[in-house]
Order: sequence, then structure tokens, then C-alpha cells
Amino acid sequence: MEIEGKIILDIPMMEGVAKASGKPWKKKEWVMETINTQYPRKIHFHAFNDRADSLKLEVGKVYAVSVDAESREFNGKWYTDLRAYASREVGQSVPENNFGGGFPQGMAPASQLGGGFPEAPAMPAADSTDDLPF
Repeated sequence: MEIEGKIILDIPMMEGVAKASGKPWKKKEWVMETINTQYPRKIHFHAFNDRADSLKLEVGKVYAVSVDAESREFNGKWYTDLRAYASREVGQSVPENNFGGGFPQGMAPASQLGGGFPEAPAMPAADSTDDLPF
């Protein structure tokens, strides 16, 4: 699966030693915000060991990240992990407060339309025989 967005958080590398095997491990995590969608989403993903070293993602840049999604159950609750295995930079840095890329295609802000709201239709004159209060 591939997700695309701007890196908004680079979480420091975590390192340790596995209790069972005694082998060292590394884990690197990032948070990405999707772009070019109506409702941007924040997505957390991580990489382990060699991939933690090989993925070089920078905050503010836009990437397409390939991930494997896996869910597991623990004590009656389900948890989902997104494990990154590849990435590629796909564009320029996205300015802060972009909120999904601006106006939809074919639309422009009111300041560029050259006018305000269309005039409302004229209301009919009140009829004195009408007993409705409105």
C-alpha cells in the first residue's frame, strides 16, 4: 500500500535489545498528513532495523511511502501497524496551513470573481388579507 503526504513529525530513533534473542533493534517513527484530499488525515508509521536507517524523511517535504499494514489482537483489543519499507519524494515542500491544497479545481476565491453575492429575488409585497404571521 502507498500513502502520500507531507511529513509533519519526525520522532527520534528508539533502540534496544530484544529480551528473548539478545539482538539489538532500532525503530524510527514519523507522522504524515495527507494532502490533496478534502479532509487531510494524520497517519503514523514506522520502520525497523536496517530500514530505520535507510529511510531519510524530512519534515515539511512530501513523500509517497510504501507500507505494509498489519493488525493484531492483544487482550481483546485490536492494534494496527503501518510498517514502511520504501519511500520516494514526490514534490516540493508544502506551505504550512495548506489545508488540502486550496480551492477545488475550477473554483476561485471570491476576491478573484469580481463581485459579491448575487442579488436576492425581490420579496412580494405583503397582502393585507393574509392572516399568516409571516
